Amino acid sequence: MKAVYSDLHRSHDPQFFLVRGVVQRTTEQPERADRLLAGLKAGKHTLIEPTKFGQGPRARVHSPEYLSFLEGAWDEWSALGNAGPEMIANMHPVRNAGTYPTHIVGKLGWHTVDTAAPIGPGTWAGACASSDVAVTAAQMVLDGEDAVYALCRPPGHHAYRDLAGGFCFLNNGAIAAEHLRQKHERVAILDVDVHHGNGTQGIFYERGDVFTVSIHADPSFFYPFVWGYAHERGAGPGLGTNLNIPLAKGTGDDDYVKALALAEKAIRSFAPTALVVALGLDASEKDPLAGLAVTTDGFRRIGEALARFGLPTVLVQEGGYLSDILGANLTAVLGGFEAAR
Repeated sequence: MKAVYSDLHRSHDPQFFLVRGVVQRTTEQPERADRLLAGLKAGKHTLIEPTKFGQGPRARVHSPEYLSFLEGAWDEWSALGNAGPEMIANMHPVRNAGTYPTHIVGKLGWHTVDTAAPIGPGTWAGACASSDVAVTAAQMVLDGEDAVYALCRPPGHHAYRDLAGGFCFLNNGAIAAEHLRQKHERVAILDVDVHHGNGTQGIFYERGDVFTVSIHADPSFFYPFVWGYAHERGAGPGLGTNLNIPLAKGTGDDDYVKALALAEKAIRSFAPTALVVALGLDASEKDPLAGLAVTTDGFRRIGEALARFGLPTVLVQEGGYLSDILGANLTAVLGGFEAAR
């Protein structure tokens, strides 16, 4: 399996992370990509440079106002004077009869759902490179590759149409799915990150052409807390095309694979002709956020299960934070996929 990667992700180097009222350094660091690259090297995967696709693919998913905000945010922030080294909102309007703000502080609050997506001088460049990685992988699948891995950083599945949050700015998986729809009438997105893919769910919640499935730690005790419950099934034309499978804290390999079987059954009923996998590796027993307890062998089994879907597949990297076995888990899931294909 080929892998798409851009070193431009390093321009996004966030520092701020608020955990239960305590400011810490974020776990979404450039070093994550280095550890994932080590996993790709161990699996002997060929690295491909992404193509620059411009705003087109991003604009199919995100609003014009949001993209304009992200592109110019740092310059507007810097022009304020006495501004901090990262952009973190001090207000988040609920938009009840709200008016779109013109001031950068207002726009920052309007377009961020939490404090876990600080914007720095290189965030826009890094996010654009990450989306180009995802679109390049999708284009390679459109051009005939069976499956391609996209090493995206920053990740994307918490980003809504016009909201950043949870380390995410541009929803790489959603952008890849929309790109695949140039050829595929129906596409499925399967999110195996430890966190619910709330942004992806929000983007497609009222659409019937993209089936979204998320297997994640139960949001009753885990981020994002207010989305990701089993009763959220879609709305309007999208009713029945969203499936959430929340798992108990500490769920291990066997029960996780059972959840994958439920996801596979649902996706087969939808009958898509292409699959996007939001590949979180933070369900690991060694992940610092400690939601689930999947072993490295469990990730191999996840890869095997994903391969058995038998669909052209784009695997888009989401979470998976700084642990000693992060690279080994990536090697395992991609190796399992290749072995079962």
